[in-house]
Amino acid sequence: MSDLRIIERDRRDTLGEGPLWVASEDALYWVDILDRRVNRLSLADDAVTSVVMPELIGWVIERADRPGFIAGLASGFAELTLDPFQIRKIVTPEPLSPKVRMNDAKADRAGRIFAGTMCYEGAEPIGSLYRLDSDLSIAPVDQGYRIANGPAISDDGRTIYHTDSAEGLVYRMVLHSDGSLGAREVFLRFPDEWGSPDGMTMDAEGGLWIAHWGGSRVTRFLADGSIDRAIHVPALQVTSCTFAGPNLDRMFITSAADGLDGEHDGALFEVDPGVRGLPTLKFGG
Repeated sequence: MSDLRIIERDRRDTLGEGPLWVASEDALYWVDILDRRVNRLSLADDAVTSVVMPELIGWVIERADRPGFIAGLASGFAELTLDPFQIRKIVTPEPLSPKVRMNDAKADRAGRIFAGTMCYEGAEPIGSLYRLDSDLSIAPVDQGYRIANGPAISDDGRTIYHTDSAEGLVYRMVLHSDGSLGAREVFLRFPDEWGSPDGMTMDAEGGLWIAHWGGSRVTRFLADGSIDRAIHVPALQVTSCTFAGPNLDRMFITSAADGLDGEHDGALFEVDPGVRGLPTLKFGG
């Protein structure tokens, strides 16, 4: 593995999250939830740009047949284009109280989005996991989360991993062809010294990479839950990771500076993970 690289830019993310590789643009997108930004890194020249949003934003997911993204705003799902800048609200999950916001999401092979919500303070188990179908209809598929985080979906599309960061638990569920989920089972339980499980991604060999909030690393877990390798980064609050580049052999890692003043807290990092990732899946609507 090569040395870790810190992406040079003029700011740090208060709460960097949701890295997304967009192959057609040779670019990485990610959000700063608390600073209400969508960031973009051009892999061709390392240029970083940023667009300020009107409210908190948890993630963006590329659309398969239309320009722009589906975005997870604090208030719900929305259509988003950045050039020209346009937002159109789609649907607000119910019940989405003032205590709850959208947090993290992924698309699956069928073009659906699975998106979690969380209690703003992470104190109450009032978050849920929702499914947005390509016809823009929405359905709740799991409930009872304090901080719903990091969906990751297996290459065959039959298994979904989902996290409650506040509880330190990573769940594994069967993903049925109709988009419903099987019974929730505990895949991993993070001990306190690991920090909390945050954003996740899967590689082409079936490894599950999990970011450690409060643990300064991302770890690759095998199907049996054993640790294969860990990559340490000089930031305490590591939030998510994804594969990027034409060969999907570059890993980018997001972090958060919220409440911290370390030199690299909130930076965007790049590492050579030693394995390739899976192609970015897009929303079908």
